[in-house]
Amino acid sequence: MPRLCDICNDARAIVRRPKTAQSICKECFFHVFETEVHNTIVDSNLFKPGDRVGIGASGGKDSTVLAYVMKTLNDRYNYGLDLYLLSVDEGISGYRDDSLETVKRNKEQYGLPLLIVSYEQLYGWSMDSIVAAVGRKNNCTFCGVFRRQALDRGALMLDLDHIVTGHNADDVAETILMNIFRGDISRLGRCTEIATTGEGYIVRSKPFKYAYEKEIVMYAYLRRLDYFSTECTYSPNAYRGYAREFLKKLERVRPSAILDIIHSGEAMHVAKDVQLPSLDRCQRCGYISSNSICKACVLLEGLERGIPKLGISRTKQDVEAGPRESDLVHFEKLRQDALEMRKTRQNSAACPQSACACRSESGTENCS
Repeated sequence: MPRLCDICNDARAIVRRPKTAQSICKECFFHVFETEVHNTIVDSNLFKPGDRVGIGASGGKDSTVLAYVMKTLNDRYNYGLDLYLLSVDEGISGYRDDSLETVKRNKEQYGLPLLIVSYEQLYGWSMDSIVAAVGRKNNCTFCGVFRRQALDRGALMLDLDHIVTGHNADDVAETILMNIFRGDISRLGRCTEIATTGEGYIVRSKPFKYAYEKEIVMYAYLRRLDYFSTECTYSPNAYRGYAREFLKKLERVRPSAILDIIHSGEAMHVAKDVQLPSLDRCQRCGYISSNSICKACVLLEGLERGIPKLGISRTKQDVEAGPRESDLVHFEKLRQDALEMRKTRQNSAACPQSACACRSESGTENCS
């Protein structure tokens, strides 16, 4: 006799939840998964009505499920959010170009605006050209640093208030382990936060912080969502892969290990007498940094000077002082452009006619 759902005790159970070990039916699984994400959003006060929220979209399972669930919850619970898809094209042939085709289909499927920013556009380098210069050993360092800035730059181009990413419980637990193994105390404190503002001008959050990767995969499969499932061409040698392998072994022995690690990370506190790096702004691009020149600018300088390991190697190499001709567009300029966009929208809302009769010929506003 088929086993009945542990929740409704009516329909046939088809899913065993890795997080709770419950055997449940498809509809109850959808309900509990979506409700848990909703509770995470509400309990953490992630958004307020009217927020412009960008969904970091790569075409993979996590971001595709995030886009679907965010749109579903926004409609169901009337969050009042303006949702956008924001994608980064790292320039990885045979991987990112294919996954972005999935994002473009998601744009049509979910009816959400899409902006794609590329490394080539922002930095003048694609990941393919970076790997050709540095090899495969440290390429993930470049990608992680550049991608973090690219999301913030794209967010300012859209004048967003908030970015949400598809980082799940497995990702958070892996990051905690990596920071412990590296002894990176300052990042250890930040990586467990569900929302951060320290990476730039935009609030960034993880609505899937407590959602298991396996359940996200099951959700995407049972919802028949359109997503891209190939791993990055350059990721096999990434340091994160070893933390992931270790975490999977722990999970097989103790399924609650993922949440246990997250809760342990949340409970950790740095002693008051420990000196943490103070954050300032990069002298070149204006991005937040603990040094006078941020990591992205240092890495970019190394590529341009033909010493790509500048900023990676422990060997002391001088970073050229002051601004450079090839500096990135300053964040303050992007921020001012975003403020101008916001003023324009507010004026349009106050006087919505496309050819406003109260707009003078000189372009100044006469609306009261």
